[in-house]
Amino acid sequence: MSSDTHRVAILVYDGVKLLDVVGPAEVFGEANLLGADYSIALVSATGADVASSIGMRIAVDGSAATEPDPDTFLVPGGDVYPRTPVTRDLVGAVRDLAVRSGRVASVCSGAFVLGATGLLDGKRATTHWKIAGELAARHPKTRVEPDAIYVRDGTTYTSAGVTAGIDLALALVEEDHGPDVSREVARSLVVYLQRAGGQSQFSAPLQGPPPRSPALRRVVDLVTADPAGNHSLTELAGHLNLSTRHLTRLFREELGTTPARYVESIRFGIAKSLLDQGYTATQAASLSGFPSYESLRRVFARELSISPAAYQRRFATARRAQAE
Repeated sequence: MSSDTHRVAILVYDGVKLLDVVGPAEVFGEANLLGADYSIALVSATGADVASSIGMRIAVDGSAATEPDPDTFLVPGGDVYPRTPVTRDLVGAVRDLAVRSGRVASVCSGAFVLGATGLLDGKRATTHWKIAGELAARHPKTRVEPDAIYVRDGTTYTSAGVTAGIDLALALVEEDHGPDVSREVARSLVVYLQRAGGQSQFSAPLQGPPPRSPALRRVVDLVTADPAGNHSLTELAGHLNLSTRHLTRLFREELGTTPARYVESIRFGIAKSLLDQGYTATQAASLSGFPSYESLRRVFARELSISPAAYQRRFATARRAQAE
């Protein structure tokens, strides 16, 4: 095995959700077709094969104890948690692999497994929105962000429900190989590279590459996590510990726009996605952070030369035509 090989260990157990396992695995596998070198191993606490949540058997490559030190260690979710306490052998396996891993990640209710080991204490984390409250109650030392698609805190990553594991894996591929590779993986798998909103699935299609500057990428995270929040120039600069002049210059030099216009563009994408999901124009305006329907209507008129209602009607008509 090449010294450049990136080892990914996925810990499976009885009741694990199959898509939580194969979704991220397919992302890493697709990246390999583009020049990456991920080696994926499925392991269980004892080395025994397991049964997924749909009853399908999963053959494993070995036990947690015998698995070589992974670069990435992933714990998928399953309906078994949080309904039941995390078993002692699973906790032990997670602790063993986590301490030997470059980074640790979970999908959906896999956060409960990480939490049971203390790995999320003092950290930000997320999980499926239906059980985010339970995660916060069980682990009060963890700052749970219920609307996030995925959260990174140091070398610990947690993601929302099921398909959010694909979002997380794409982010990890981007971290390893850059946005061009992750973008091509997303295109190949016909999924979104970046979701414009939170767990409400306020998705936007693939657009331009993410900003190069970490500060500007953080702006995207802040606005998409809370579209209706205060994202004025002064507020954003404060979050980033930058002067308003420096932040304005970053936007002008890298993106050719102003902070206010960029925030508006993110909100516009979220509003379109909300309309696609069937929300009314008034609801879309409010949830995406526009102060009123009229302000949203003006942006639609400027960008698309139609009203939000007209945009929604055209989308609905196209969907009906495809269905027929």
